[in-house]
Amino acid sequence: MGNWQTKFQVRDLAAGQRLECICRRCGHLLYLSKASLPGQEQKFIDEIQKAERCTARGCNGPVRISLVRLDEMSGFVGGLA
Repeated sequence: MGNWQTKFQVRDLAAGQRLECICRRCGHLLYLSKASLPGQEQKFIDEIQKAERCTARGCNGPVRISLVRLDEMSGFVGGLA
């Protein structure tokens, strides 16, 4: 049994879909897209996460990858009545 990262490959990402990479050490944020990962279409997302490192100066820490889904995000609507 695996999580979504072991089931999805880079080729499964939509053209405009992005992956959010957050450094586990320093918190630096980086976005990856299918276009920024040329030649890695056959790799699973968990393999990308293991290989990707923080690009902040002097950090080089491991990253956590999450899927950005802007079409499903919406603002909070509600309040106290």
